[in-house]
Amino acid sequence: MIPRFFLLLSAAGLLFLATALSLECTKYNVRTCEECIRSGPGCAWCKKQNFTKVGEPDSIRCDTKEQLRQKGCEERDTIFPESYPTLAPPNPKKQISPDAVTLKLRQDQPAIFNVTFTRGEDYPIDLYYLMDLSFSMADDLDNVKKLGSDLLKALKKITSLARIGFGAFVDKTVLPFVNTHPEKLQNPCPNKETRCQPPFAFRHVLSLTNNAEQFAQEVGKQSISGNLDAPEGGLDAMMQTAVCGSKIGWSNATRLLVYTTDDGFHFAGDGKLGAILTPFDGKCHLEENMYKKSNEYDYPSVGQLVQKLEENNIQPIFAVTRKVSSIYRKLSEMIPKSAVGELQEDSNNIIQLIQDAYNNLSSKIILDHGPLPSFIKISYDSFCPNQIVTKDKPRGECDNVKKTDTVTFQVKVTATKCVDNQVLVIRPLGFTDSLTVNISSRCNCECDEEISDTSVCSGHGKVDCGICRCNPGFTGKNCNCETGGKSSRELEKTCRKDNASVICSGLGDCVCGLCACHTNDDPKKQIYGTFCECDNINCELHDGRVCGGEERGGCDCGKCKCKPGFEGSACHCRSTTDGCVNEKGNVCSGRGKCECNTCHCRNGYQRPFCKECPGCSSPCAKYSSCIECRAFSSGPLGKNCSQACSNIFLQATLPSGSKACREKDSENCWISYKMFQEDGEEQYSVIVNPERECPEPPNIAAIVGGIIAGVALIGLLLLIIWRFVTELIDRREYRRFEKEKAKAKWNDADNPLFKSATTTVVNPRFNGQ
Repeated sequence: MIPRFFLLLSAAGLLFLATALSLECTKYNVRTCEECIRSGPGCAWCKKQNFTKVGEPDSIRCDTKEQLRQKGCEERDTIFPESYPTLAPPNPKKQISPDAVTLKLRQDQPAIFNVTFTRGEDYPIDLYYLMDLSFSMADDLDNVKKLGSDLLKALKKITSLARIGFGAFVDKTVLPFVNTHPEKLQNPCPNKETRCQPPFAFRHVLSLTNNAEQFAQEVGKQSISGNLDAPEGGLDAMMQTAVCGSKIGWSNATRLLVYTTDDGFHFAGDGKLGAILTPFDGKCHLEENMYKKSNEYDYPSVGQLVQKLEENNIQPIFAVTRKVSSIYRKLSEMIPKSAVGELQEDSNNIIQLIQDAYNNLSSKIILDHGPLPSFIKISYDSFCPNQIVTKDKPRGECDNVKKTDTVTFQVKVTATKCVDNQVLVIRPLGFTDSLTVNISSRCNCECDEEISDTSVCSGHGKVDCGICRCNPGFTGKNCNCETGGKSSRELEKTCRKDNASVICSGLGDCVCGLCACHTNDDPKKQIYGTFCECDNINCELHDGRVCGGEERGGCDCGKCKCKPGFEGSACHCRSTTDGCVNEKGNVCSGRGKCECNTCHCRNGYQRPFCKECPGCSSPCAKYSSCIECRAFSSGPLGKNCSQACSNIFLQATLPSGSKACREKDSENCWISYKMFQEDGEEQYSVIVNPERECPEPPNIAAIVGGIIAGVALIGLLLLIIWRFVTELIDRREYRRFEKEKAKAKWNDADNPLFKSATTTVVNPRFNGQ
């Protein structure tokens, strides 16, 4: 026992050590002690007066205990609330110790306590025998009628405080579960010669009692019944047994439910076969010891049954035949404390089966808890007689525990946020004893200052955890700033660079409407500016040093200011223009800036000397008006030529590389000239050809004559074409006529329809001419 006790203490010590080493403090702009300790489980607060230096934020007070100690905060001035348990004194009448715990939890910091469990001697047992009375169980019923006194004697060997009860089930009394013919409802046996009792869903026969004779008498009155399909209504019966505790007679004892059958079971959804659609409501519906609403409610689900068995601390023992044992073993896997035993065909091994199952159940200790809110986390370490489980488990569990053994569980409870009073129940499954855990938070600082000197806060406030809380109308670190009727928001507005920025850029405090920038432990680092927006370290680095080092330059509000002889964004170059001077001696041709001995050209000009500009527009068309006014004193810029074209210079000669241009002027004449760009912005030297190429004026007479002649010629051509087309059409029609005429077979004489005139009239005045 002693080595195991030291092993337990060692494991607990290692756990506390690991927890302490893992504590860190991740803070961000905290202003109060409460905000600090809620920032992380490792955060502590220093309440020491004058702990912060001038310009330092109050967030300096928030850090790990070790960091605060190094900064000069003494232990008595360090506020570090810790989670802790308060255990109730042991209760010798209970198997679990302690039976009550009060936890004070700090956010994200666990509280750890030990729970021991020792199996009590002569602990009471309630056993309720629930039997399937379908026709196939007829021989089993005969054996159960005989074993009343034997069953109670077997229980008496385990404990002197044993009680037994009895109930029976068949199935719902609707098709297709039972035959609803009136005769079959009275006698559901396969043949009329055998007498069976009418079918029923569940009947509570005998409440829990220690009277073996009464058990035998009541069971002896039972007779077999019958149904149609193979599965039975066992879940209905188990559910009513679990939820009707007062009628069943369950007491504060180990509760065993022995369930015997030779077939499977119906579950939620099967009721639809009998037009029963209403889900089971989880309530007790026993009337006159009968479940009379079985035809109104569907079968319960397996999940509902598991929940109610756990809530009522009932351990089922499934005594079933071999053919269905696999089904009930799968069901048993879903119920934390349950057992399955194979029943012989006539059930004559039921007593031994119950004894074995009880021994297995009682030797397995499972420590579990009720429903938890999402922000409460709980885990268990189990210290068993035969092994030690050090890894966090969702519940404690030990197997093969003997009566003389004491099992210890280490419970760790963590709250991920500040909580109001919460109650948690932890209990060993299958036993009525339980542990009540009352949880509350430690999210507030308990500084308890007793400072009588009113000058600490300038007489205008009081000290709270080392910080002055000012009276209305005053503000500042020492309440030395009178607001003058302005709200704190109005004062803070003057400390913001704009509406979207934070107060004093997050690097200072707003004191009386002005930013007091924070100082730093590093004397080389300075924060300054109207809104604390500047510092002297956040500049470009050269060779790993800010602005190339102090010998080259210094950092001023994010930009390097170089000393004489150095230049560049990080003062990384020496000041020289040797590589930027063109052949004329001008730096970058006047079109760029020389930095680090390299030209940085403007407006698209290219290195090395900013001479070429591939993307620039041609100057020929751009300055054609200036060329015209300079060379010929004409064009739109005539009177304003000298001012508008001051960058154009007429020359007699130009160097090589000049650009040849040919553009039209305002009189539509072509002018030819050459341009050369001088150093500087848009400076051009120009040579102009004095001869302009102007077009001759048009010959009006020739144009008019040509137009008339052209119109006449077009008209004549159209007339000839029309006559030619007409002739072609006429000729084509004549040829067609001739062809038709040639095809005719009859003339006038040969025409059989032709008849000569029968009357001849002579004109007496016709003289033959």
